[in-house]
Amino acid sequence: MTATTPRTESVGPPTLPPLAAQAERLATLGVLELAGLDAARVRDAVATVDLPGLLVVDRALAPASALAPLLRLGDRPGFVVEDMTDVDAFAPTEGLDVPDSPVYVVTAPDRGDDLGNWSPEEALPELAARGRSPMLLTEGMHWALQVPEVVERSFCYMTIGSRLRRANGTYDARTPAVWISLGTGRDGRERRGAPKVGWCWWRNRHTWLGFASGVDRVAVPLDA
Repeated sequence: MTATTPRTESVGPPTLPPLAAQAERLATLGVLELAGLDAARVRDAVATVDLPGLLVVDRALAPASALAPLLRLGDRPGFVVEDMTDVDAFAPTEGLDVPDSPVYVVTAPDRGDDLGNWSPEEALPELAARGRSPMLLTEGMHWALQVPEVVERSFCYMTIGSRLRRANGTYDARTPAVWISLGTGRDGRERRGAPKVGWCWWRNRHTWLGFASGVDRVAVPLDA
């Protein structure tokens, strides 16, 4: 895909299953084991939460580099682009309220399709004006783990809640995103059609990338 790829019509992202089903899927995929979480405790905890949304494991327990190979589109596993070896260093931006909890829920997830062809620099204040919070990379990846079809050709998304802070306190110009590989360049032909974790420039626009966001992040308390 390129920045000039025309967008086709989309029916919108698929509906997320209930939290209990999401917990089961994370257990089946091995995410809970990866995070060192007891699946039974997570199941019991989400059963007490009467809240629709996206179930997320904290990035410190389930980093992006470990989640990427678990992504799937058809028979193609996900991957991180070769020039993003520092993917796990992309952290929540200043001002984001991320619960200090192993597991939490992102409410009202939205892919931001209407913001296609906006730059991250332009989209961030617009999301704030709408009362929305940009997703972290790992949140966007959890969404794709639950409903792989959310990563849809011509309707993929950036996750600008995660950025890399330089030693001098400024942000790296890269912003992470999740989209579909065309199997060109260093991706390799065997990865054509695979879900891809990569990056875009802060001031660049791409017609086929929206901006994933939610409204709130709510902790799911796990019993001791």
